[in-house]
Amino acid sequence: MAGMAGAIGAKKQAQFILLQLMLASTVLCGNVLIWPTEGSHWLNVKVIIQELVARDHNVTVVVSSASPYVNPNHTASRVKYEIFQVPFGQNYVNNLIEDIMRVWMYEKQYLNTWQFYKRFSEVALRLNDYNRHICNAVLKNSDLMKKLQRNKFNVLLSDPVNICGDLVALKLDIPFVYSLRFTPASTVERHCGKIPTPPSYVPATLSEFSDVMSLTQRLENMVSYIVQDAAFQSIWGEWDTYYSNVLGKPTTFCETMGKAEIWLIRTYWDFEYPRPLLPNFEFVGGLHCQPAKPLPEEMENFVQSSGDHGIVVFSLGSMVKNLTDEKSNMIAAALSQLPQKVLWRYSGKKPHTLGTNTKLYDWMPQNDLLGHPKTKAFISHGGTNGIYEAIYHGVPMVGIPLFADQPDNMAHMKSKGMAVVLDFNTMTTQDLVDAVNTVIVNSTYKENALRLSRIHHDQPMKPLDRAVFWIEFVMRHKGAKHLRPAAHNLTWYQYHCLDVFAFLLACLVTAVFIVMKCCMFLCGKCGRIVKKKKD
Repeated sequence: MAGMAGAIGAKKQAQFILLQLMLASTVLCGNVLIWPTEGSHWLNVKVIIQELVARDHNVTVVVSSASPYVNPNHTASRVKYEIFQVPFGQNYVNNLIEDIMRVWMYEKQYLNTWQFYKRFSEVALRLNDYNRHICNAVLKNSDLMKKLQRNKFNVLLSDPVNICGDLVALKLDIPFVYSLRFTPASTVERHCGKIPTPPSYVPATLSEFSDVMSLTQRLENMVSYIVQDAAFQSIWGEWDTYYSNVLGKPTTFCETMGKAEIWLIRTYWDFEYPRPLLPNFEFVGGLHCQPAKPLPEEMENFVQSSGDHGIVVFSLGSMVKNLTDEKSNMIAAALSQLPQKVLWRYSGKKPHTLGTNTKLYDWMPQNDLLGHPKTKAFISHGGTNGIYEAIYHGVPMVGIPLFADQPDNMAHMKSKGMAVVLDFNTMTTQDLVDAVNTVIVNSTYKENALRLSRIHHDQPMKPLDRAVFWIEFVMRHKGAKHLRPAAHNLTWYQYHCLDVFAFLLACLVTAVFIVMKCCMFLCGKCGRIVKKKKD
């Protein structure tokens, strides 16, 4: 009997091991297709790619010949690239990015809200034209599409800033996953992903409000949702026809985007205000962060020379190569007055006011510097990647937001008590000096930074592991339809229960009408009875 029980136990154990191997085989050596976006967006996706490769997945990146950021030589050798030709070069893409930055950094201050959206729409239409060339270069390239089809991909990972990743996935008949930080007023997340956003306490992205708003702010927040929705529809609504033509049936841009299996949002509760979420939305903010590595010897010597004062790290991101002479000299003059040593990532003309305490670098290991024990503060433009490195290492910030989501990002950090925010166009030398001294001398900024850092690190799973888990989950199950809310199958009036309210209103009106008719009938009858008695 004991031998039989042992045999049964061994058989069950063997079956369990076999089941594990079967599950593992559905993940190992999976085929992942990447539809990337330029700039800092690519840096996040590149980290995911490296982790996918480390887990033995086959990764293919579809990239245009004009991409200034996606360089096959700067990624893991096991990553395959499918490079397609477009009718423009890298200069065109760089000029487009610079135009977008110019509108935000230098023109916005002179424009009212209407003028700004009108001016931004002009640039956005150029962005649409750029995206259309990208889409056509892939979707109308039958040889490339057949080649991708033969690879039998299990999933496509897309950043929706570059349009058409969803179309490529649908044409290849594979599920797709989105990786994004935000869209203006969360328009795509709300209307396409169906995530609920009560405007009473969920501030519209780019509104720069916190989750505690006055009556006036709630009014402005509602208007911000409406205006940004209208801008989104006017700029990107033209894609409805394109999407319908490609898929061969009437559809919309938003309906197609809503087919994403999982939405990987590059923030977390250390950054976000509490808000409703759907099960197919996952926070993966800070997935690129990691413990600091040793600095290059020359840089370490400079850092150590700071003594007890420590260092300040200063970067306006990878996209801002230079500033005007007036602005760079103003900033350099401010930095020269600090007792700390300053490491400034800047490749423009050397300011003549540059102090001996400041060193310029074309590039620097920002994450490693922020993790250095001598780092006292981080002066940043407010990009999401830099913010998360500061949160990860618990470093207080001075924000100088420039464009896009940066003002809103720094508004979050200010409300969390981790940052002082300055206006790029109006700040003075003394403003910058005072801001840096404030976040260093006032210990509450450091305490709040460490508090957010503890929240960030206290997760059941690392952000990168969570992102890769959900990509592999979609690969294993060929999608995640069980996480998709029924809201996708409702019309706008059904979603807001307007048909229910209309029905109830009709019932109420009918009931009131019947009661009134009954009252009028009874009153009339009573009147006739009284009249007969009088007669």
